Amino acid sequence: MGRLIEVVTPLHKSTKRDYIGRMTDDKVACMEMARKFEADFWDGDRRYGYGGYKYDGRWEVVARRLIEIYDLKKDAKILDIGCGKGFLLFELKKLLPDATVKGFDISGHGIANSKEEVKQNLFIHNAHTPYPFEDDEFDLAISFTTLHNLRVHELKTALKEMERVAKNKFLVVESYRNEEELFNLQCWALTCESFFSPEEWIFLFDEFEYSGDYEFIFF
Repeated sequence: MGRLIEVVTPLHKSTKRDYIGRMTDDKVACMEMARKFEADFWDGDRRYGYGGYKYDGRWEVVARRLIEIYDLKKDAKILDIGCGKGFLLFELKKLLPDATVKGFDISGHGIANSKEEVKQNLFIHNAHTPYPFEDDEFDLAISFTTLHNLRVHELKTALKEMERVAKNKFLVVESYRNEEELFNLQCWALTCESFFSPEEWIFLFDEFEYSGDYEFIFF
């Protein structure tokens, strides 16, 4: 089993959220729209998702932290599972110009509106479908706030594939430690399929033979 580490939590905590407002705003219809993972999810009204996901440089600090934690060399090979618009890969490539970065996402809108500097390295693919890469092809595979959008049987494939294709792995998923955090998560989440406590996530990591590192974000 890997390590529990903190990389994304400071960014997550910087956003204020109206949990009750989200829950009472025709949430079922908003969930249906969000789960298409297209323009409304990324760049539409906040009720459907991000409310406009624009590049603002916030991922640089995360990129620097990943390079430090995993001692990534200048020619590192990095895969982002659920890369969205590729902003994190862009920051990694800026810091490691000789690195090979690749990413995939289910969203055509996300890929089409990614940073031009990395767009050619991104493609549409499901996280729970076998990945088109060799064993241990990457020095690091990451997946940020994507895998909780899968159901348990889909998680099994995703975690095993993530384990297979990279020497080092790090994922971030939504979770809860008490009833208040569970309530907030249920209010806020539009696309989450797997509502698990940290103990349940760790159980699944062990069951599905995922040996990488992980982080939980709480609401």
